[in-house]
Amino acid sequence: MPHSGVGFQFDPEWRITLFTVVMVTLMVGLGLWQLQRAEEKAALAEAFAQRQVQHPALLSELWDKPASTLAYAPVQLTGTFLQGEYFLLDNRISGGRFGYEVLGILRLGDGSGTVLVNRGWIAGDSSRRELPDVPQVRGQVNVTGHVYVAPGAPYLLAEQQLQAGWPKRIQAVEMDKLQPPIMALVSGAVFPYPVRIDADAPGALLVDWQVVNMSPHKHQGYALQWFVMAAVLFVFYVLRCSNLWQLLSASRGWKK
Repeated sequence: MPHSGVGFQFDPEWRITLFTVVMVTLMVGLGLWQLQRAEEKAALAEAFAQRQVQHPALLSELWDKPASTLAYAPVQLTGTFLQGEYFLLDNRISGGRFGYEVLGILRLGDGSGTVLVNRGWIAGDSSRRELPDVPQVRGQVNVTGHVYVAPGAPYLLAEQQLQAGWPKRIQAVEMDKLQPPIMALVSGAVFPYPVRIDADAPGALLVDWQVVNMSPHKHQGYALQWFVMAAVLFVFYVLRCSNLWQLLSASRGWKK
């Protein structure tokens, strides 16, 4: 077969080029972001696993520690839950059912103050006409759990306003807003972070704490998808703006 002498030719069209540059950059950026999230989730899971093998500390030993030290730290609490005064963290779903997480106020037995204890999930009225009947915990109890430090500020559509009376329904745990009504009930300081109760501790409801809402492997899978889509778009762009496909077809003797 005689050689045609036609080599590789590239003739980009500016609109297709602009679209491709924007979309490939966006897709690669999303892929890198997913990899970053995977690293963050892996670090959280590792930190939780390391902290859980530690011996539970008394809350008095952790009061002035930085947040990085407190996150997932196992603790042991002794005190009395206030009766009837608690927070209901709204819109918590478990097994496809609507409900709340119950955050009780525990008055510490050593008189050092109070701590907010997340007792776990309880089913709620999906019509939102009635609040759940939360089992009370009476008398002094020994509670174990771990300190929960939120990884970031909660996302709220509007500023959270606390209604009068108890229990108080809340959209997110914002300790700066929850501390004043707690201090109005009990004198003394309020521990700056909530404690998530262990499943076998007195007062625990349905407890299934998720350290991460998505595994690192899922983030890595999403990253791979973004990178593949970016590569496919780039290949399509090259084929669309050049004669590469014709050259490949000719070299293999393909016919249209």
